[in-house]
Amino acid sequence: MEENSQLIYSEFSSAADEQAVRHMKQALADGRHWYLALLGAIGLWTSAEEVRDNRICRYLIDGEAFDWLLLAERLCEAVDGSLPEDEQNDLLFYGIPPLELSAGEVRALIGDIKYGQYLNYFYGVTVEEALILAVQEEIDKERLGGGLVGRARSADEAFRRVYDADRPVLLAQFRQAKGYVQLESATLTELKEFTYWLFKYRLRQCEKAKIASDTKKALKYLKRQWSRKGVYKVLASDFAIDGDV
Repeated sequence: MEENSQLIYSEFSSAADEQAVRHMKQALADGRHWYLALLGAIGLWTSAEEVRDNRICRYLIDGEAFDWLLLAERLCEAVDGSLPEDEQNDLLFYGIPPLELSAGEVRALIGDIKYGQYLNYFYGVTVEEALILAVQEEIDKERLGGGLVGRARSADEAFRRVYDADRPVLLAQFRQAKGYVQLESATLTELKEFTYWLFKYRLRQCEKAKIASDTKKALKYLKRQWSRKGVYKVLASDFAIDGDV
């Protein structure tokens, strides 16, 4: 990914972002639960990206998909030492919030726009990643039944089944469209952008029936995986994981 080689750390990208952190600190001082204080700060945050520790943190992918856990990590760092460590780690590493909130409660705290952008990220990144893994799992089972092995090859086949194209070809197309350098490696930020690009590519290329079927397959895979681990990487407890949002 082509990035500015002279990136400079800045504490805040805007006055509104600084106000968001002040709001969170004040809410904590007033005794408000830290998770509610965090969501309130998220609602006030305005910057789509910023530079921290000489790396780009992109909170809003393609101007549409809100990476809320990345921003949550940023805000937790701003009040370092003020939050329960176990609860903070559960949220940032496993997506387990300390409180169960309804969609309406979350929407009221972070705002309608950010909630919609969060849904874009959920379907465009989280679910899209799950789709590849679900298809790869199907291929692995098929090969196991046939006495074949080779997980790396099954990953390649998964891309061909979902997108009817090889991953390197799609990655090159994505980078060309974005004006990024064609490198052998990719940053985590670029991979998230690529996944969201794949999501929109699939919507353009596939028939509606296949889109619906693939999305349902991915959601079932997520539900199964998260149930096994006790992890639910969603903002609201009444979020429709079965795809009827």
